[in-house]
Amino acid sequence: MRHELPLPPMRIARALSSLGYCSRREADRLIEQRRVAVNGEILQTPVALVDVERDAIAVDGVTIGLVATMTYALYKPVGVTSTVRDPHAGRTVVQLVDSPVRLYPVGRLDKESEGLILLTNDGELAQRVTHPRYGVEKEYEALVDRVPEPATLDAIRAGVVLDGRPRRPLRVAAIQRDSGAWVRLVLAEGINHEVRRILGVVGLSVRRLVRTRIGPVRLGRLRPGGSRLLSSEEIEALNDAKRSGGVSGLNSRGLSQ
Repeated sequence: MRHELPLPPMRIARALSSLGYCSRREADRLIEQRRVAVNGEILQTPVALVDVERDAIAVDGVTIGLVATMTYALYKPVGVTSTVRDPHAGRTVVQLVDSPVRLYPVGRLDKESEGLILLTNDGELAQRVTHPRYGVEKEYEALVDRVPEPATLDAIRAGVVLDGRPRRPLRVAAIQRDSGAWVRLVLAEGINHEVRRILGVVGLSVRRLVRTRIGPVRLGRLRPGGSRLLSSEEIEALNDAKRSGGVSGLNSRGLSQ
């Protein structure tokens, strides 16, 4: 597990969640049942502070150690929800990855959209990828109802107003394929349904939307429902990614036809 600085003391419920053992709610239940011990002593309160790198934490007498951070790239299919748990969803993204550690989705991808989403137990990496101040690029390809005119693309580049703020993609390109007309957009900061809303403002209707890249990580050869563990080089590049996204130019690799 990677730490530049020692982890600060944290509440036991958060510690068990950070270690990938269970959710905070489940941790509270375990503590209430007197099943959690720290340094050999049964805890009496869920607000107790622990040092996960020094204290011996045990559940039902079994010591819980530090769990290695793991990050997966997943091709989210249409119809799958980008949450850990949703009682109203048929499937969630975490159900599609067979992982030895508890994973959480990094950001969201609309249920009706598909493509690349990251799943991780590394909170620091998730913060870097999702927080607007880092400006990590997200690249999308949208199948639209007609070939966009040059003036339409110029209007997108100039920016449209959504929720009272101008939204301007970093890059925009039109692509003509046998499957139809596609528009590729690169964004550095996202809001709900942003790509669909931007294209809707200029009169383009989206028939299919695929996210093909997050920073330096590409969808590659993944098929819907497929996943892979990110390499150490990709993790390092993600942690270093700034507004440039760590990638130059545009690339359509990984879009299933």
